Amino acid sequence: MATVLLVEDDQTVRAALVRALSDLGHVVHPVGTALDALRTATEQQPHLVILDLGLPDLDGAAALRMLRGVSDVPVIVATARGDEGSVVRLLNDGADDYVVKPFSSVQMAARINALLRRSGPAKGEDGDTGQKLTVKELSIDLARRQASLGDQPLELTRLEFDLLAYLAERVGRVVTRRELAESVWRQHPFGGHDQTIDVHVSWLRRKLGETAAKPRFLHTVRGVGLKLVEPE
Repeated sequence: MATVLLVEDDQTVRAALVRALSDLGHVVHPVGTALDALRTATEQQPHLVILDLGLPDLDGAAALRMLRGVSDVPVIVATARGDEGSVVRLLNDGADDYVVKPFSSVQMAARINALLRRSGPAKGEDGDTGQKLTVKELSIDLARRQASLGDQPLELTRLEFDLLAYLAERVGRVVTRRELAESVWRQHPFGGHDQTIDVHVSWLRRKLGETAAKPRFLHTVRGVGLKLVEPE
């Protein structure tokens, strides 16, 4: 299945997750400190990292930022705080997803599967990975997972690219939050991802040179969802 780096200093929790994920066919590398996590991430190059924030040697958020300095591996953060401010800070620091403690191994397994699905190769609806999309000066190459605005390449994260490509394939159509959560974030059923979606839309807007108050490509339809349009 996948190689998972598990960063958790609680031996009981670590053992339970190792057992559960191994039973699902994943290869798990468990470590208990941030420094071991950084070393293992560099040496083993895992497909995914599960990062607990309560580590003995380094603040988990700081470890996340350091990890982002050496790898773009998908990261699920385990946190005791699920308030909006904490979640936004984690996403800003580079987390791809998060779970709030206490959580079950079943819930974590579902998060892992969703994250691994969406971090795989992008495809259009017809399965053609060679498809290119153009919306005015915005160009999206699905095969190479590259986007540009005019002659300027856009530096997009994995999720920002997936979000942009999904909307660009549906130009002019309003896409609901539920559809984004299920098709881009791969969360079934949808629940509690409004904050995550809002943060990534905000980042994407900034890279497209627009704001929510003065949109060009990304337009919010209040109470319904989001659509990408050709700027006038």
